[in-house]
Amino acid sequence: MIQIGRRDIFWNYGATFLKIASSALLLPFILRMMPAETVGIWSVFMTITSFAYLLDFGFSPSFTRNVTYVFSGVKKLKTTGVEPVSQEDLSVDYGLLKGVITAMRWFYLRMAIILFAILFTLGTWYIHSLLINYKGDINEVYISWVILCSINTYNLYTQYYDSLLQGKGLIKKSKQIVIIGQSVYLVIAAGLILAGYGLVAIVSAQASSVIIIRWLSYQSFFSHEIKQKLIHALARPQIEVLKAIYPNAIKMGLTSLGGFLVQRSSIIIGSLYLTLEEIASYGITIQLIAVIAALAGIYTTTYQPKIAQLRVEQNNQAIKELYLKGQIILLGTYLIGGTGLILLGEWGLNLIGSQTRLIPAGLVLLSVIVSLLENNQGLAAGIILTRNEVPFLNASLFSGGLTVFLLLIFFQYTRLDLLAMIAAPGIAQGVYQNWKWPVNVIQELKITKRDISKVVFRILMLK
Repeated sequence: MIQIGRRDIFWNYGATFLKIASSALLLPFILRMMPAETVGIWSVFMTITSFAYLLDFGFSPSFTRNVTYVFSGVKKLKTTGVEPVSQEDLSVDYGLLKGVITAMRWFYLRMAIILFAILFTLGTWYIHSLLINYKGDINEVYISWVILCSINTYNLYTQYYDSLLQGKGLIKKSKQIVIIGQSVYLVIAAGLILAGYGLVAIVSAQASSVIIIRWLSYQSFFSHEIKQKLIHALARPQIEVLKAIYPNAIKMGLTSLGGFLVQRSSIIIGSLYLTLEEIASYGITIQLIAVIAALAGIYTTTYQPKIAQLRVEQNNQAIKELYLKGQIILLGTYLIGGTGLILLGEWGLNLIGSQTRLIPAGLVLLSVIVSLLENNQGLAAGIILTRNEVPFLNASLFSGGLTVFLLLIFFQYTRLDLLAMIAAPGIAQGVYQNWKWPVNVIQELKITKRDISKVVFRILMLK
């Protein structure tokens, strides 16, 4: 039985804040020690390497859900829907678990090889094109790029450790590991930046963090007891596991492609039309909004394995309560965080003597609203996914394609510049996805105004 409580949430807050805000916490060092042009390269680095998550192709959440199903007592994985579990037999089928682990290793090895090839060919060509008019140390950029490509490849290959920990419900343990890794990253990065190593400092610190996180993750899941049970278990055929998982995983992968185009194409395309200084301002602003977004979604992501288990138990009432709590916390966090960023963001940059500014306040407000709608939509999508269904494939690809189309039109035929980078994904998502999936969840769970009032009261009473 998966048990998740307030301690898991608190640890998740700490880990997510460090993981997402680590770059923000380094901003006083980065913005003070590096020129805006270098900060622009750093923003591009972060966008390109997010391609690694795209190559996960939706298998990570699919693997995580199925690991949860196994630890909830499921004896057979299904392509669509969830097999009900008898309360008399909640034992873990270690043969099925062993088959899932084997399938994950097989998949991620091949994805890691593909990622390495793409980053070192197309990625290197793209970086080279950006450095034609670069005034800084080009060798520093290339050395940083090689380190970044290598560590992202290793990170993708060992991605299944996250699925194992979260699928088993070891949320607190996984977040404690992230806190240790991110703390190492912050200390190393800050020290090396102050020593004058620039971009090399950041990527070297990332490499150290990833290695430590992966080693601790392995030790935490593969206890002596689990190792012994896996050794003596007869693994289910790898092909059987993949056949059950890959239809929805591929749908999620293509959905992720659409999401990548919506969220990341602005910087990739924008960097071809705008200056690196403008890209730096946009990148820093979006990075700070990402901190707000991550903190806003922590409650629901913490309970995601529990929601998957509640699906197995067909307990929609409990799912409804968890969803509404997550949605209210999401809105409250955006209200507080967004207001703080607009009122105090520029003041904070002036305080640390930053060479890079935020984008104008009106554009910051618009970016916060677009991000809020995106994450509210994502909250609903997470609930839908626990049904082991992926109905948003076509909509996601449409949104991604429309975002790219609008960006090219705006940059080619208008002078919207930074506004184009915000408006394109906002319009593409707003025409359908921003409202479709929240409405879908409201209808499925039969959410009423009375349900919302009850949950608000419980939050206020700290229940």
